[in-house]
Amino acid sequence: MSSDRIEKQVVLKAPLERVWRAISDADEFGRWFGVRFDGPFVEGAALTGVMTPTAVDEEIAKSQEAYAGIAETWWIVAVEPPRRLAYRWHPYPVEDDDAPTTLVEITLQDTADGVLLRIVESGFDAIPADRRASAFDDNSTGWATQTELVRRYVMMREAV
Repeated sequence: MSSDRIEKQVVLKAPLERVWRAISDADEFGRWFGVRFDGPFVEGAALTGVMTPTAVDEEIAKSQEAYAGIAETWWIVAVEPPRRLAYRWHPYPVEDDDAPTTLVEITLQDTADGVLLRIVESGFDAIPADRRASAFDDNSTGWATQTELVRRYVMMREAV
């Protein structure tokens, strides 16, 4: 197991277009992830995301309330319809936007069983040693939760 990257995946039983919209539309992404953005996902954009409880699961939303209102910068690296969204962010709270970031890549692939959604977050080896292990552990747990939230979100008949 690498200490530099987290990999999570889930097969979603939904059309590719639906899954792509759930990850590429900043408003939809925010509903399942638990964040409100100040603009759309556009390659090269720097967005502010303010943590909010997810709209998908009440129990998880309650646990996210402790983070509500925390603002983070997300730098959109790539928007490649309908297969890939990539962005950089700080995997832990920082005051300095010049601090090392990690790269999050969300890719979609058609399979016989549905759409394979893969999340890879890499670059933890560049994070300061005093924060690296906790950032890695927190995000590994967080991405496991997020794959379940996006699965539930795309299975809903109507966007919440």
